[in-house]
Amino acid sequence: MRKDEDRLRDILDAIGAIRSRTGSGRLSFDADPMLRVWCLHHITIIGEAASKVSEELRTKHPGVPWRKIVGMRNAVVHGYFATDWDALWSVVERDIDPLGRAVAAIFETEGWAL
Repeated sequence: MRKDEDRLRDILDAIGAIRSRTGSGRLSFDADPMLRVWCLHHITIIGEAASKVSEELRTKHPGVPWRKIVGMRNAVVHGYFATDWDALWSVVERDIDPLGRAVAAIFETEGWAL
């Protein structure tokens, strides 16, 4: 079984992958179907990893919106043909960097190496 540390590292890796391709902004996102799918895939990874984090760690770090993260994963996985690209871009633009900082803080608090 994978540890919480591994799941959180998956989240950080997915955030890094998204950031590596989205620096050109919204116009590039809208114009490139592969970029949209890239982001969708990595947001799914973030949600899946968050869903596997132990209840103990979630309780210890209530500032992370665990349920919302998992909810986003569920929305994109189960509503694929109705993907709201505006909502997805909003996650890319506003949510993943604060999540990355929160996860990095968990590593520090827990004494795990990044």
